[in-house]
Amino acid sequence: MLQHLTIRDFVIVDRLELSFQDGFGALTGETGAGKSILIDALALALGERADAGVVRSGCDKAEVAATFVIGAQPQVSDWLRSNDLDGDDELLLRRVVDAGGRSRAYINGSPATVQQLREVGEWLVDIHGQHAHQSLLRAEAQRTLLDSHAGLGSVARDVAAAWKRWRDAEQMLRTASEGADALLREREQLQWQIGELDALAFGDDEWATLDVEHRRLGHAASLIEGAQYALAILSDDDAACERQIDGVATRLGNLAEYDPALAEVAALIGSVQAELSDAVSTLRRYADRADLDPTRLAQVERRMDAVMSHSRKYRVQPPELPGLLAGWRQRLAELDESADLAALETKVAAARQDFQGQAEKLSAGRKKAASEMGTAVSEIMRQLALSSGRFEVALVPVADGAVYGLEQIEFRIGGLAGNEAKPLAKVASGGELSRISLAIQVLTSRSASVPTLIFDEVDVGIGGGVAEIVGRLLRELGSERQVLCVTHLPQVAAQANWQWQVSKATRDGVTLSAIQPLDAAGRVQEIARMLGGVEITDITLQHARELLRL
Repeated sequence: MLQHLTIRDFVIVDRLELSFQDGFGALTGETGAGKSILIDALALALGERADAGVVRSGCDKAEVAATFVIGAQPQVSDWLRSNDLDGDDELLLRRVVDAGGRSRAYINGSPATVQQLREVGEWLVDIHGQHAHQSLLRAEAQRTLLDSHAGLGSVARDVAAAWKRWRDAEQMLRTASEGADALLREREQLQWQIGELDALAFGDDEWATLDVEHRRLGHAASLIEGAQYALAILSDDDAACERQIDGVATRLGNLAEYDPALAEVAALIGSVQAELSDAVSTLRRYADRADLDPTRLAQVERRMDAVMSHSRKYRVQPPELPGLLAGWRQRLAELDESADLAALETKVAAARQDFQGQAEKLSAGRKKAASEMGTAVSEIMRQLALSSGRFEVALVPVADGAVYGLEQIEFRIGGLAGNEAKPLAKVASGGELSRISLAIQVLTSRSASVPTLIFDEVDVGIGGGVAEIVGRLLRELGSERQVLCVTHLPQVAAQANWQWQVSKATRDGVTLSAIQPLDAAGRVQEIARMLGGVEITDITLQHARELLRL
C-alpha cells in the first residue's frame, strides 16, 4: 500500500510530507484549495505525462517521491528483480520535472524510464477520476472495463494480433492477385541484380581490408625507406643510438660502485636498452617482409574499381553493398511467396481460422462476465437509490469480426425510462450516470488486485441519503484495501476512518496549498463546515457529531 508521499514545488505546493494509513481516508477542503493536486502529484510518480506547467512558479524543478510497502505483492518483487531494481519490502518511485518540461524517473534510487514507472504503477494504485462517468459513454471504454473486470486483457490482445495477421495475409493475397505482372517484372529485375552482386562476391568486411592493403602497397617504397632509416639511426650506423646507450649504461654502472645514487639512473637506462632492443628487432622483421609488389597493388586496385562501379550504380557506399544484397534476397523471397496464389489463399484461410478461434474464446469469457457484471452492478445501483434500474451488458455481434473480437460491448439500462433496456447514453440523466459510474467503479475495484484505490470526486451529482450509502461502500472497500477519496460531501467524509483537510493560504504574496491531518475535534469542525458553509452554528456542529457517530 501507499505509505509515504513527498511533494516539492508542485503547482501550488511548496513542500508536503504525508504518511498514509490503511482503511478509508477522506480528503476534504474548500473548492480550489488543491485537493486534486495530491492525486495529480501521485499520478506523476506513477508515470503520467509531465510538462513544465507542474513546476511551481519561480522554481527550478518539481519533485514527487512515493513510497509503497510491497511485502504481499510477489509480482512486484519479481518485476523489480527482472529489471535489476531490487529493493527491500519498500518501493520508492521518484519523478523530477524541470522548468523546461524535461523529466527524470527513478525506482529505488536507480534511473528508470517513465514506461517502467507505468508498468510497476499498474500493480500499486488504481485512480478513478472525477470524469469517469463521461468516458463511460464511449464504446471503447465500456469494452475495456468489461475485459479488465473479467481478466480478459491478454486474450483481447491475442485476438487483436490474430486479426492483424489475418488482414495482412489478405492484403498480400490482394496485392499478388491485382499486380501479378508488376510483381513478375520486379522479380526478374531482382534476380538479375542479385546475380550481379553474387558474381561480385563482396564480403561484409572486405572494403576495410582492401583499403588498408591498398594504402600499404601504394606507399611500400616510403615504408621500406622509413624502416631502413630508423634502423640505421637506432642500430646500424657507427654512432647509432644503441651503441651510445650501451656505453652510457656501462659507464654509469661502473660509477655506481662509488656513488649508489647513480644506481637508480643506471637501472632506468637498462630498461631503455631492453625496449630499444625490442624495437630494433621488430623493425628488422618488418623490413625483411616489406617489399614492392606492383602486381598485387594492381589486383587490389582492380578489385576496388569493380566494387566502386557497383556502388555508384546502386547509389550506396561500398560497405553497404552486402546489406543491399541481403535486402534484395528477402524481397525476392516475399515475391516468390506472393507468386504462389494457392499458398497465399491457404495462409489467409489459416489466419482467419486462428482469429475465429481466438475471438470465440474471448466471446465466451465476455458472455459469462457480462451476465455476472450486470447482476452485480444492478445490486449496487439499488443501494444507490436506483432500485428501478437494471444494468445489462449487451454483446452486439459484428459482421466478420473486428480487431476487438466478434462483438461490440454496449452498456444498457432498463427500468429508468421504460422497461426496455437501452444504451446508457440515451436513458441516464447526469446524476443517474454518476451513480451508475460509481457502481461500476466499486464493482471493478472489488475485483482488482491493486492494494490502493483512489477516487477523485467520483461522487459528483450525488447527495442526501445516497451520499451516505456511497460512504458506506467506500468504507467497505477500505476494510479490504487502502482507499482515498477526494470529496465535497460530508456524508461521505464522515464514513472515513481518517480525514485530511486541504487549505489554501497566501504567504509573502504567494498562494500555497497545505494538507492537515484532522483529529476527532478537527473532523467535527470540518464536517460542520461542509454541512453549513461559512458560519458554523451549534446545530451544525451537533449534526456533524451525529454523522461521525453514525
